[in-house]
Amino acid sequence: MLEYQAAKDSLKGKTILVTGAGDGIGRAAALAYAEHGATVILLGKTVKKLEAVYDEIEQAGYPQPAIIPLDLKGATEQNYKDMAETIEGQFGHLDGVLHNASLLGVLGPFEHIDIASLNDVMQVNVIAQANMTKALLPTLRKAPSASLVFTSSSVGRKGRAYWGPYSMSKFATEGMMQILADECEGSNVRVNSINPGATRTAMRANAYPGENPLDLKTPEEIMPTYLYLMTDDSKEKNGEQFNAQ
Repeated sequence: MLEYQAAKDSLKGKTILVTGAGDGIGRAAALAYAEHGATVILLGKTVKKLEAVYDEIEQAGYPQPAIIPLDLKGATEQNYKDMAETIEGQFGHLDGVLHNASLLGVLGPFEHIDIASLNDVMQVNVIAQANMTKALLPTLRKAPSASLVFTSSSVGRKGRAYWGPYSMSKFATEGMMQILADECEGSNVRVNSINPGATRTAMRANAYPGENPLDLKTPEEIMPTYLYLMTDDSKEKNGEQFNAQ
């Protein structure tokens, strides 16, 4: 997928929500979607970071984005309902959602798992995504062709020692994707997952502190797959697991 090249205006007229849009892969995706014509809704917990991305998009002359400050760890079901109502009221429909925000948690042996930390990881990586998707599905169904993309991981497709909470959350993410894809089969909503692979991000640095980041691809370099899944070129893809590298 690294060879895929999206047409310049392939996302023109589309409205796409990106979670964790303040930095890393979320920021790169938001900028890439905006560059290709989309109106991007930037969601994250740190307003300052979201505003910086907002300014980048505006200064580049791309469609004016929107900002939704939301802490996925503390958000309630009502927060997501209110958010969905606001998006539908302002934009009429939603063409895409990139579930990018994730919490790494603490790596270590299973017998040393801190349950409070496990709860936080599951809350951000699974419960929040389920809540948000449930609230946004009616708005996605109003789009001519909508794409729902979940962020997976290699440890969400094959378990790995010491990755307990994060790995379990990503297996749940893959399961959620498959359930939704099956329910949406034949409709205007398609649902897929993407594994970004080893990428130069803060989360990767936390997981592999001894690794040379210069050996990794940047978020910008893995954007072809992210673009593909939001354009109509992927209209027939549903329930599939994609690798960005």
